[in-house]
Amino acid sequence: MAENGTDCDQRRIGMIKEQHNGNFTDPSLPCERKRRDREERQNIVLWRRPLITLQYFFLETLINLKEWTIKLWHRRSIVVSFLLLLAVLTAAYYIEGTHQQYVQYMEKKFLWCAYWVGLGILSSVGLGTGLHTFLLYLGPHIASVTLAAYECNSVNFPEPPYPDQIICPDEEGIEGSISLWTIISKVRLEACMWGAGTAIGELPPYFMARAARLSGAEPDDEEYQEFEEMLEHAEAAQDFASRAKLAVQSLVQKVGFFGILACASIPNPLFDLAGITCGHFLVPFWTFFGATLIGKAIIKMHIQKLFVIITFSKHIVEQMVSLIGAVPSIGPSLQKPFQEYLEAQRIKLHHKSDNGVPQGENWLSWMFEKLVIVMVCYFILSIINSMAQSYAKRVQQKTYSEEKTK
Repeated sequence: MAENGTDCDQRRIGMIKEQHNGNFTDPSLPCERKRRDREERQNIVLWRRPLITLQYFFLETLINLKEWTIKLWHRRSIVVSFLLLLAVLTAAYYIEGTHQQYVQYMEKKFLWCAYWVGLGILSSVGLGTGLHTFLLYLGPHIASVTLAAYECNSVNFPEPPYPDQIICPDEEGIEGSISLWTIISKVRLEACMWGAGTAIGELPPYFMARAARLSGAEPDDEEYQEFEEMLEHAEAAQDFASRAKLAVQSLVQKVGFFGILACASIPNPLFDLAGITCGHFLVPFWTFFGATLIGKAIIKMHIQKLFVIITFSKHIVEQMVSLIGAVPSIGPSLQKPFQEYLEAQRIKLHHKSDNGVPQGENWLSWMFEKLVIVMVCYFILSIINSMAQSYAKRVQQKTYSEEKTK
């Protein structure tokens, strides 16, 4: 955005020169006004202007509800069809019969998949803070399954309580029977659903850029404006970040499907730029989404699964705990909570939680639970701030339109 400020300065200097030559130009430059409005909106947050933020949030919520109601009314045939389908499924769910075992199975699988797809979508928006839901949910789940598989020598955990709780099956497994592929197969469904969710979460930048290109409008979106500035100043780009963005843009534009697939298959913080590029250059939807889905839900997800499973395999964990204990002075004190946590997990896996063993809460699990609570609360705050700023943008656009009509 610094380049945008430089352009504004250059245009202001040109305007002053024109004034000296007798040609008067309106001093309120559009780029300066946009920058000023954006800075004003960014100050509308709960910790700076709580009352205004909450007021704008509720007003924006009402506007969104009204807009969605109108859209649903225009598509009432689809809504009626959906309601009829929902009524049939509800009847099948509550009517007794031999089909209930299949209904319960489908319900369980559907909710399990929807849970991970939802977390994947939240991961693409960074849970409001840029922290991956992979680190908060999927990674720990894969790690727990890995530790349990090596401890139980089996992945046939009793259902229920799995996946809510992991305990070893009654029949003992054969030592050394657990392979990398066995654990990958056990967590494949949730991992692929999470990856599919991240692919769905990449669609908003694509649709925004595509709509802007087709309509000719300039959306007040910082990432899209940075993308247009990058295209304008492509030859003058010197810093690493600009060249990396240009490389992603060039790869996607020139290679097409396989370029998008390459960008989606590796951990890539610049993938939003790939979505904007595809939308801007009107890449077909299924080309973009198909490559993104394959890359994120299959290729990238298996890479991440392998990393977590290898990292939390039994011998690696034991080596890491031993290395922590080898740290001078503070090593033993740091090693103790990790050993207690691993021992507590072993006890739980072998049904020994009620056999007189004290079940004190480990500080590691306590810290992780509090971290999740803090992240979710901050996510809610970021939604409130974002919606309040959206309403402030509506007010600014309305004011600007009124000034133009005068």
